[in-house]
Amino acid sequence: MSQPPTDRSLGMHRKIRRRDFLNGVALTAASSLAAPRYLLALDQDPEQSPDYYPPSLTGLRGSPPGSFESAHSLRDGQFFSSAGAPVSTGESYDLVIVGAGISGLAAAHFWRRHAGPSARILILDNHDDFGGHAKRNEFHLNGRTILGYGGTFSIESPAPYSPLAQSLIRELGIDVPSYSQHVDHSLYSSYKLRPSVFFNREAFGRDRLVLDPTPRWESEAGKSLEALDLWESFSTQAPIAEAARRDLKILCTSPRDYYSGLTSAEKKSKMARISYADFLLTVVHVHPDVVRFLQARPHGLFGLGIDAVSAQDAWGLGLPGFDAMNLDPAPSLGMNRDAIRNDQAEAFFFHFPDGNSTIARLLVRRLIPAALPGATLDDVFTARANYARLDDSSSPVRIRLNSTAVNVRHTAPVSSAREVEISYERFGKLYTVRASRCLLACWHTMIPYLCPDLPASQKKDLHYAVKVPIVYTNVLLRNWHPWVKLGVNSIYSPAGFFTQANLDLPVSIGAYECSKNPDQPIVVHMMKTPNHPGLPSRDQHRAGRVELLGTTFEMFERNIRDQLSRALSPGGFDPARDIAAITVNRWPHGYAYEYNSLWDPFWRDGLEPPCVRARRPFGRIAIANSDADAYAYTDCAIDQAYRALSDLADMS
Repeated sequence: MSQPPTDRSLGMHRKIRRRDFLNGVALTAASSLAAPRYLLALDQDPEQSPDYYPPSLTGLRGSPPGSFESAHSLRDGQFFSSAGAPVSTGESYDLVIVGAGISGLAAAHFWRRHAGPSARILILDNHDDFGGHAKRNEFHLNGRTILGYGGTFSIESPAPYSPLAQSLIRELGIDVPSYSQHVDHSLYSSYKLRPSVFFNREAFGRDRLVLDPTPRWESEAGKSLEALDLWESFSTQAPIAEAARRDLKILCTSPRDYYSGLTSAEKKSKMARISYADFLLTVVHVHPDVVRFLQARPHGLFGLGIDAVSAQDAWGLGLPGFDAMNLDPAPSLGMNRDAIRNDQAEAFFFHFPDGNSTIARLLVRRLIPAALPGATLDDVFTARANYARLDDSSSPVRIRLNSTAVNVRHTAPVSSAREVEISYERFGKLYTVRASRCLLACWHTMIPYLCPDLPASQKKDLHYAVKVPIVYTNVLLRNWHPWVKLGVNSIYSPAGFFTQANLDLPVSIGAYECSKNPDQPIVVHMMKTPNHPGLPSRDQHRAGRVELLGTTFEMFERNIRDQLSRALSPGGFDPARDIAAITVNRWPHGYAYEYNSLWDPFWRDGLEPPCVRARRPFGRIAIANSDADAYAYTDCAIDQAYRALSDLADMS
């Protein structure tokens, strides 16, 4: 066995952009770049500095250090013992929104449309940038600007966008049917690039990159590729048992009815109660290596492997083994909404170069025109946001970043209160503002700590929404010749630190152009969803969160360099030479938890889910965010913002 690579051979010594940031302020000087000027004045408003531009920050992003400590202290019951006396800003608003993600920004947009352009709105967010999970990563190399998405991928949803959500998308100037004019589906196939699998030696005995012969259902990366019979090469190269290679091919190409004699409804009922892994092992009787190979396929949707995803959902997702089972295509009780496909929904897709940060930026432009120059979709990609204008006293709408809400309470008994007081922490100081109404467009798991006066039953339902931890990493490469030499455009790693790595989806729009030939720099998107197979789904997410919070940027970087090197070095890839920048978007509290028939019997039985009870209004406080419908998609965030505002609209 070859010797493990040294830090030097991986390029850990190279002076790339790799600093950790404290809400936009450098924590270390582990870079050749000078520290921003606002590093010198934490007690002032860093957003006012011309250097303040979070999209271009690298290192550990997503929820970086500095964005969550106050919230954790509040959760642990320690915050107010050391917070000091709050200072009233003297500000009063018609609406205060907690959370500057798409749900919060959409709520502000809807409220202005309801109350008029002079309505005074304050949006608070604990992060150093707006957009929530719709995070923009911006790189600059050799005079080129290269964009990546650090969170929400695209306009997509398994269900059709509601008329309301579609209307907002159109209002923002996004013509979804025009997407085909901007994406080059033939680019990678013109270089004969195809999806691949990387088997790592720790799990499979040897490092081996093999073209993937199995159906591709979860990624744009596999589209527009000619159908090839890759099973022969897979059978000779994949380092899994011979019986497993045989069983996998049969599963994908020659399935049978494994529940013969049962009706479609009876089959689905059984499939809703058994994991896909157990279905393969105990019903299909495949070799265990087949399960190991397929284990991470659903990670990008659920943050879980096939040990915690039902066979019914696996069927809906298009995973192999069900083509001969004569199942009624109609959805059944217990199916996750991700697993219920819809032709109309499939057509309503648009990926922007920076993901749905584009939607967040378009909303901010509508709310605070001075903060983002330009007027069209085409010019928003190259526009530089002016963060100094987000919290301008002359604007009726203000966005206050680096501000963690810690208490939301009515100023009188709920039944008679006319105002809500909102307390927030900003750079170690506690402040209060007041508003006629408050919308909580933040994570449901935090709301019981923000609003201790809520009924105990509602707090319990809010706590049910355990977020899915996820890591979206963007690695800027100086070129992509090794990928072309190896003939791959995506790498699935069933047991890798990162389970997926894809060359950037080739989208050019407005003045922004994607990488069109292997000589040009490109972003590789890598995904990790930490989980612990064998535990119930929500316990897996909790354990994954602990794992993420204990993972330093240096640990991420070393795994990035090691994994890419081991997969791509046969094509000439050198991590020390070829990696120009790394941005790790770490989301310990990632996407909304979606219900699962294996672990949530109320979902399987068609009963009212906790999210419906959790989102009930409380006096002048309403609740939004995608958690409010347990559905991790942008259309849900928009719909729930509008629904929550309807709970407040009748108040004088």
